[in-house]
Amino acid sequence: MAIHYQCRHCKVKLGEIEQQINSDTLGFNQLTSQERTDMVKYHSSGDIHVDTICEDCHEALLRNPDLYELDNVIQ
Repeated sequence: MAIHYQCRHCKVKLGEIEQQINSDTLGFNQLTSQERTDMVKYHSSGDIHVDTICEDCHEALLRNPDLYELDNVIQ
């Protein structure tokens, strides 16, 4: 089982955790059920995919708040 992190906007791979870690240790238990549904995907292989925001997209969103209306931030 691995945990894969990728940017929800530009889809760049941000990182991967290969070792067994409790999801509470990663803070998944602090997410609301809606946030968990939107951000965390559990696959039948046992892998977990987490959508987050990379630094580049975060900066672009801070500079241009109207980009929040788009599904993908093009860089």
